[in-house]
Amino acid sequence: MAKNKNKKILTIGSVIIASAIIWGLVIIGTSYALRGTECYDRIQNYLVGGVLAHIMLLGGFSISLFKKEKDQE
Repeated sequence: MAKNKNKKILTIGSVIIASAIIWGLVIIGTSYALRGTECYDRIQNYLVGGVLAHIMLLGGFSISLFKKEKDQE
């Protein structure tokens, strides 16, 4: 039981770190695109890509946890 709990905590921590890395890259990419300009069209793709990656990551993680909980019952 304790081993499962530790694995779940490690998995949740990994997802949080991955999410932070994704958004860090989005912020860096946006900053790079904005240097010296005020052009939203260029940064829009970075922001949409970051949001989609974040949704896919958390969606996949949520589905995985749901399946594991369902299998344990």
